[in-house]
Amino acid sequence: MNIVVLDGYTLNPGDLDWEALQSLGPCAIHDRTPPAEVLARAAEADILLTNKTPLPAATLQGLPRLKYIGVLATGTNVVDLAAARARGIPVTNVPAYGTKSVAQLTFALLLELTQHAGHHAETVRAGRWTRSLDWCYWDSPLIELDGLTLGIVGFGRIGQAVGELGAAFGMKVLAAVRAAGAAPSFARFVELETLFRESDVVSLHCPLTPQTANLVNARHLSLMKPTAFLLNTSRGPLVDEPALADALNSGRIAGAAMDVLATEPPPAGNPLLTARNCLITPHLAWATRAARSRLMKVATENVRAFRHGKAQHVVN
Repeated sequence: MNIVVLDGYTLNPGDLDWEALQSLGPCAIHDRTPPAEVLARAAEADILLTNKTPLPAATLQGLPRLKYIGVLATGTNVVDLAAARARGIPVTNVPAYGTKSVAQLTFALLLELTQHAGHHAETVRAGRWTRSLDWCYWDSPLIELDGLTLGIVGFGRIGQAVGELGAAFGMKVLAAVRAAGAAPSFARFVELETLFRESDVVSLHCPLTPQTANLVNARHLSLMKPTAFLLNTSRGPLVDEPALADALNSGRIAGAAMDVLATEPPPAGNPLLTARNCLITPHLAWATRAARSRLMKVATENVRAFRHGKAQHVVN
């Protein structure tokens, strides 16, 4: 079976290797594939792997040979799952590979919002401490996390890992969940509006669905404390970006940190790029070498399982 990888560069910019996948059959690996070239590159593919290259229904109709789609990520919204199912094409993903890495970046962003370590390190490099009249200085209030309330929207693997880190810092942890069940010892389950009202930090860890799109909108932002922070290391479209920019610029909330945006890369006019006290990183929470190694291993195992007639991690 012919294997085609449409956009392998972000998974493997050169520090990993494709040997295990290549051992499963003829394999063409492309760093990036523009939409206009998808059909040509995938025409002979029995097995097609994509990370962020869209595979809508019209594209799938033009690939009669296709038997399997593997998404090199957890989220699968780049594939028309219903159209693939109608063709009998299983779509698989790679769950849980980046749990610890995403939780780690979530707290890196929170610590930068509260401690400003990166900012102050840059001022020292620029010579400011050398010129200082005092033995220390800081440009913004330094905020201790102990005793603050961390509200987590979406309490799956990543949300729980973030909650555990928050508890280790001495934070009170709230979680908004739909499923019934007992909360872990470090957290308390509350309604979504209660979470927005009571939290000093709101952190998003839910999937993007029609129900969660623009979940953080003007109404929910209006419930937050003026001293509160918003974190998003999940999916960009969970946030109404103009509403968040307005809330930041007006002082309605104290700050935000985002690793994801609704459109990636963002257009120059995205209002969050110039919003007050808004940190933005380029969707890198998933990208530690350890996490990418796990992703590649599981993606390869998914292909191997499919070839043996025992498909795993099928999402459609």
